Amino acid sequence: MSVREVLTFPNPVNDYAARTTAGLVVVLAIIAVAVNEPIVYGLLALGFALRVASGPTLSPFGQLSVKFIVPKIVREEKLVPGPPKRFAQAIGLVVSGVAFVLSLFGFGLAAQLATGILIAAATLESVFGFCLGCTTFGFLQREGIIPESVCEACNNISLRNPAAV
Repeated sequence: MSVREVLTFPNPVNDYAARTTAGLVVVLAIIAVAVNEPIVYGLLALGFALRVASGPTLSPFGQLSVKFIVPKIVREEKLVPGPPKRFAQAIGLVVSGVAFVLSLFGFGLAAQLATGILIAAATLESVFGFCLGCTTFGFLQREGIIPESVCEACNNISLRNPAAV
């Protein structure tokens, strides 16, 4: 597998795998808030960085979701466009990165509050299937801030995979 293949975000994405990964993020984020140590915030940010770079390919949570939890436990597939999911992961990277830096500089309460935002967003995704980052992506695309070419399937239902509708 080439570097280019490894550093490619999948499109489409199995929504159940994304939701499962979000559930694992919730668990780690709660641990980060409870422990309030830079290393845990760093692990949280690293996970988001790996998922932004390659979807589940390099991410331990992504691999656990895609290769074990979804095929062996959930056993369902619902394909959704990848670009909004990558955008959501990028927002998670920014927020978890901020929490990591705050924690490094001794601002533990601020790091906990930032991580609370992640917990809320990841819980919405995991439990209710509502992706806050994806919704933001759609809004930004409708406003012309994100070009339609980034995700034509997001705006044109006829281009979507039939399993995604």
